[in-house]
Amino acid sequence: MTELPVIARVENGWGRLTLNRPKALHALNTEMCRLMIEALAAWRNDPAVKAVLLDHSGERGFCAGGDIRMIAESGAAHGTEAQAFFHAEYRLNALLFAYAKPVVAIMDGIVMGGGVGISAPATYRIATERTVFAMPETGIGLFPDVGGGWFLPRLPGETGMWLALTGARLKAADCLLLGVATDYVSQARVDALKAALLRQPDAIDTVVTEFEEAAGEPPLAQHRDAIDRTFGGDSVEAIFQALEDDGSDWSRQQLDLLRSKSPQAMKVAFRQLRQGRGMASFEDEMAVEYRIASRVCRLHDFQEGVRAVIVDKDNAPRWDPATLSGVSDARLDDIFADLPEGDEWTPLA
Repeated sequence: MTELPVIARVENGWGRLTLNRPKALHALNTEMCRLMIEALAAWRNDPAVKAVLLDHSGERGFCAGGDIRMIAESGAAHGTEAQAFFHAEYRLNALLFAYAKPVVAIMDGIVMGGGVGISAPATYRIATERTVFAMPETGIGLFPDVGGGWFLPRLPGETGMWLALTGARLKAADCLLLGVATDYVSQARVDALKAALLRQPDAIDTVVTEFEEAAGEPPLAQHRDAIDRTFGGDSVEAIFQALEDDGSDWSRQQLDLLRSKSPQAMKVAFRQLRQGRGMASFEDEMAVEYRIASRVCRLHDFQEGVRAVIVDKDNAPRWDPATLSGVSDARLDDIFADLPEGDEWTPLA
């Protein structure tokens, strides 16, 4: 059982899911998504399961994203495995989003990409001093998927757009400031917290309140006004211009970050978040993201981003198009277009 990439079991009224790929920082693959879907579906109407606890094995975690190498290799060929992964992962995201029982996610460690997708829908999102939250996809030519188009536009002000375009990393205090995390517990007390929760599945609020601590001052607070002022434009170009006009050291740092990202990925993310802000349902958002993912994984920028950041690690991607002006509305329309009948994403029945 301990060799499975996700350990699923029922403990004293809890359905417990433990991510178990520590050498890969618990990055999700298709099998992990399938195992979690099967467990969650079985527990959904099981009166013996009152709540779900989502954590990870080992010292390194929580979840660093998805199996990027597999997605890139598949996308360079026929894309079948990549699409199967996205289809399963997005079903898992949607299942968690609509889950009727409380879910507690222990966000101890790296929470990126796929890790955001399984923790963001949770009722309780517990950060520690080791939490590092980010959606860094534009740096590898991808986009903030797993529901990023739903969650990010609903963060305060324009912080979601800032996170999506820059790939900025948040520590615990900033996660609490934006509502990415609901509570803070120091890592040394996490095991005791989990033990207390497992003893009292009917008293989650009480237990979490007993263990929660102060995370300190959020560094992001001093930049909130600047983020709203500069990342609220009606295009990526407008955001660049606003940052240039602002001229502060912080704005120059943001421009440096943005200039390293894929122009195509930034424009995809921008449209995704602006559309997602008015999306009627989470499932509608996942259908759109599946269309994008099915196409973007095959395009040059994703292949090049994975080469530069993950394979060769020279951190010198050659984006194509190389400029924002080179990314046409027609190209974006193609990426966002409906898939052929029968190929669209569907939620779990």
